[in-house]
Amino acid sequence: MGEQSYRPSGHRHGRGDFLERLLRGLLDAMDHAADAERLAARPGMLQRLDPRIKTLGLLLLVVTAVFVKSLVALAGLFAFATALALASRITLRRLATQVWTGVLLFTGVLAVPAIVLVPGDVLVAVPFVGWGITRQGLRGAAFLIGRAETAATFALLSILTTPWPQVLKALRSLGVPLVLVAILGMTHRYIFVLLETGVQLFEAKRSRIMGPLPGPERRRMAMASVVVLLEKSLHLATEVHLAMIARGYRGEVYLLDDFRTRVWDWLALAGFLAVAAIAIGWQWLALSGAPR
Repeated sequence: MGEQSYRPSGHRHGRGDFLERLLRGLLDAMDHAADAERLAARPGMLQRLDPRIKTLGLLLLVVTAVFVKSLVALAGLFAFATALALASRITLRRLATQVWTGVLLFTGVLAVPAIVLVPGDVLVAVPFVGWGITRQGLRGAAFLIGRAETAATFALLSILTTPWPQVLKALRSLGVPLVLVAILGMTHRYIFVLLETGVQLFEAKRSRIMGPLPGPERRRMAMASVVVLLEKSLHLATEVHLAMIARGYRGEVYLLDDFRTRVWDWLALAGFLAVAAIAIGWQWLALSGAPR
């Protein structure tokens, strides 16, 4: 995906300008995707791995994080995910902005009620309402947030360190159904085509506006633009499908580059398996009453 030239030249009609804000949002989404592609091409620990090994290993760690029942083991998996990110040249700031903050806000809304609703040993009484924060509630909330944060971090590492076509080919080689892989590939590709079309559409409208529009007129313009974009997307889908059939597409997607598994890849997979085994082993020690 190349660099885009459709840049807003400043807030022409004030900070609340609808088209200006919408255009900047579309451009930010495209820049974010382009930056992710550049990150996948950088030298790093995960970038060097065979996509099949990487996808399998990180998926195994995601499953382990979801089912592990020890907070210490879960914290270890989260620390391992953070270490993998740093070794792959993914900054903590990117992790915080793309995963940690959003997941914390979303799961926090679900986890906070459990602190007082789950019965158990009361640690602190909430003033004026008569509720009690229980040990079991805090533990359940910590598990919910920790599992979501850890699993999302491992998933993001797979996406940020692997070009999207290689992710799809790795999923296909691991037995993911062809229909699902094709849907993911086409969706990812044409999201950005439609983003670029939307940028051009709104830039053209913006360049023809001589002054600020009233609220009803802005809403009418937005709805008309959505209809035009939907018509363009349906027309594009028909043309793309006919073009693919004319060029011999029969359902399977092929890439020119083949995957090659090296000794380093097998060692990395063994490392992923070892981390998962350690987390599960620590869980059994915790369940058996051993000190954690």
